[in-house]
Amino acid sequence: MKKTIYKLEQIFRRFKIENINLSTTSAGIDISYTNYDAEAAWILYVELITRVTTQPLDDECGTEKCALESVHSIFKQTREVLKLYGRNAKSFTRIAIIVLNQVVRPFTSKWHPLSEVGCFNDENKCTEFRRELNILRINLTNYAKLLADMAHVDDLTEI
Repeated sequence: MKKTIYKLEQIFRRFKIENINLSTTSAGIDISYTNYDAEAAWILYVELITRVTTQPLDDECGTEKCALESVHSIFKQTREVLKLYGRNAKSFTRIAIIVLNQVVRPFTSKWHPLSEVGCFNDENKCTEFRRELNILRINLTNYAKLLADMAHVDDLTEI
């Protein structure tokens, strides 16, 4: 089996993961997937595709607070995978940390403090949250596609 090597920047572009800022040095880092990367990717892939992080949240379904908690739980899940595979899954680690810090964190950093002061009692804030959640969902669906590729499994994000 031929090993394909990409640059980190190419990976994010290939899977349309937006709003990523890479330094010139990190953009050129070689990315290739090992068996450890595949195992780590599979675990996080399952977490992502079974949550509101990749599944649409209809206006009349669910609650904003539960959706925010589900998004936030991706930090814990990713940390657990990183502790288990991180040293050996270098490509997974690089990508996961960038996505957590540059895609997920801005969303949770905005909405967690607002939720603490009751913003979800305001219909306009709920609408704004769901709109931003949908944008995040698109990025995380693309991330899940990347993880499926890394894990060498069929992409089930469109089911």
